[in-house]
Amino acid sequence: NRLGAVFETSDRAFMEDTIDRDVSISPQGRVMEVLSEHNCHGWLEGYTLTGRQGLFATYEAFAMVSASMTIQHGKWLEEGRDLDWRKPVPSLNILLTSTCWRNDHNGFSHQGPGLIQNVITKRGEVARIYLPPDANCLLSVADHCFQSEDYLNVIVNDKQPQLQYLTMEEAIEHCRKGASIWDWAGNEDPDVEPDIILACAGDVLTMETVAAADILKQKVPDLNVRVVNVVDLMTLSRPKDHPHGMSDLYFAELFTNDKDVVFAFHGFHGAIHQLVHGRPDADRFHVRGFIEEGTTTTPFDMVVRNQASRYHLVKDALNNSKRTVSGSADLMQWCDRQLERHAEHVVEYLQDLPQVDDWSLGDPIEQGD
Repeated sequence: NRLGAVFETSDRAFMEDTIDRDVSISPQGRVMEVLSEHNCHGWLEGYTLTGRQGLFATYEAFAMVSASMTIQHGKWLEEGRDLDWRKPVPSLNILLTSTCWRNDHNGFSHQGPGLIQNVITKRGEVARIYLPPDANCLLSVADHCFQSEDYLNVIVNDKQPQLQYLTMEEAIEHCRKGASIWDWAGNEDPDVEPDIILACAGDVLTMETVAAADILKQKVPDLNVRVVNVVDLMTLSRPKDHPHGMSDLYFAELFTNDKDVVFAFHGFHGAIHQLVHGRPDADRFHVRGFIEEGTTTTPFDMVVRNQASRYHLVKDALNNSKRTVSGSADLMQWCDRQLERHAEHVVEYLQDLPQVDDWSLGDPIEQGD
């Protein structure tokens, strides 16, 4: 899972004799690795009970193999909080990587974001779910999780190289809030409320959302677009449902009280609808996410297959905006053409279109793109 740098500070645990060609293995090693989610999960549970911090890194889909252990440990943490004589223990930290959106060679069997759904159901005093959008946010989240006690921390982040959006200072502040407006990504007149809100949670879907906002900014500049990123998923809950739940005032500051929200989410749609239940006019949240359309294919083809690509998000924004601006109809047709071009290109060349593969924020959209 591309955590090889850990061997700069620790070896793999190995009790037997070693030979000359053995690398990074010793009896003093703190890295334990075996192809068994049950073993690894159980080892981490025991390790945290000694008062030490640890991390269980696993393919996202295979976290469901040990999901019952995750849930039972969460129940144990819940009950332990009620016992005065039991001291706090380090949190159980689970890193979900090789996610449903980026299994470039393993395919459908390795694509499933189900653990998020399971952990959402746990009590708010214990459950934590983080979806850092970039490396700096991942560092901030990890730093927090490794210092925490008595929590079930689930961190979702893919191991493939990704764009960097925030400085370290900005990332720390963003993670402290749990969710915030990304002014630089949107196209918002500060004197009026937005026409549409593009929200996102998850690394791949954040990139698609930022790209969608960039398309809207260039193609229909009169549309007032706000971009909101959510890194702490449980902040969407009401305060009475979860201690991280944002206040009604801050929720309205991000999402207004009545504007439609196109929400691009890493996992299954139902998670967002469950979390925003009880918020003002919750039906205005239109969620795109994983809909069990998986195979061995390109990264962008995965978001297209699950109808969560930048072009789908642009169309959703135009369809749900209460205000129609000049150029909207042309942009809808343009998005359809891009999806057609993608379908032809990915079949013929087995790779994504260059303007998608090489995209970065602010790239001008050429006439032929």
